[in-house]
Amino acid sequence: MEHDLDRVKCAIDGDRYALQELLHAEKSKLYRMAFAYVRNEDEAVEIFQQTVLKCIESIHQLKKPEYFSTWLTRICINESLSVKRKGKRLNLLTELLKQPGHQDFSGTLAHGMDVKDALEALPDKYKTALMLRFYQDLSIQDIANVLDCPIGTVKTNIHRGLTSLKSKLKGVYEDEPGKRFN
Repeated sequence: MEHDLDRVKCAIDGDRYALQELLHAEKSKLYRMAFAYVRNEDEAVEIFQQTVLKCIESIHQLKKPEYFSTWLTRICINESLSVKRKGKRLNLLTELLKQPGHQDFSGTLAHGMDVKDALEALPDKYKTALMLRFYQDLSIQDIANVLDCPIGTVKTNIHRGLTSLKSKLKGVYEDEPGKRFN
């Protein structure tokens, strides 16, 4: 960790090799984040490239080197949301279902509830908070840092997002004994 902090400080001071090493270490996380938003390889690569470009252009403005990863993730999210605002839709379902420890909804989809639509119906602030919490496995504090908002707001957005999903998925689980969305 100390070594990475030194590398970030060097990158801020203009060391392109240090920045290249930092970006190399973050590339798969950033690509997965972008891909989860757009579900298209070409667009995810474009988002990744834009994230790297913005990082290169503004690394000298990073005030707290210890938040490099958080800062970079925020850039990636903003780029992803920008693409989405241009007519792209967030498709988080497949990525969430692939993650270990997440319940498999595939059987319940046949019973009429489309989980993808439930996620798509959420406002961006809820989708983003849920994605960072459950897809990126970030802590509440880290999410607050990434989104540059108070911890209470993050907790509220996660709670409201989950409550909305529970409400939309309620009928799916009422039909199947022993299955509950808790």
